[in-house]
Amino acid sequence: MHFRTSESWRESASMLPVLLGLSLFLIFTCVSIGYSQGEGNASAELQGPAFKAQGQLVFLKHGSGTALKMITIQIADNNAERAEGLMWRKYMPENEGMLFIFGDQELLTFWMKNTYIPLDMVFANKKGEIVRIYRDATPLSEASISSNSPAQYVVEVNAGFCAKYGINVGDKIEFER
Repeated sequence: MHFRTSESWRESASMLPVLLGLSLFLIFTCVSIGYSQGEGNASAELQGPAFKAQGQLVFLKHGSGTALKMITIQIADNNAERAEGLMWRKYMPENEGMLFIFGDQELLTFWMKNTYIPLDMVFANKKGEIVRIYRDATPLSEASISSNSPAQYVVEVNAGFCAKYGINVGDKIEFER
């Protein structure tokens, strides 16, 4: 057992403010570093994978060609990207969406497995003409959602987007990377 003498106690007591200050400094520094490094991770954890802006897409009114709405898009143009799609994301701003590009026009089938955001799915043929809109797809559903006719492009936007901006079958999409 170790006993303190009054002299060793005074020495320890005089070091107390220094040690306390140093401890607080280290705690705040570690918390600050952890917060700034983890801020993106916490956000990503809450919202899912980060959005990668890769182009712009505009919805055009059939006949007049009037722009109905422009969005920033992330592009899925290979098998791995198309398989992942918007899975795991829990939030998407209104002015963003995902464009799926397929090599050829064909009947396409999607599902909402591991997709937390309710979506409108806009199917367009090789000319960019909208051939089907599947509105308000149910999150996490494994039910098949078909284009019902040949399509080469699918745009996924938040549910209610097409109704809000008056986007309908027969309208058109145009995009650039």
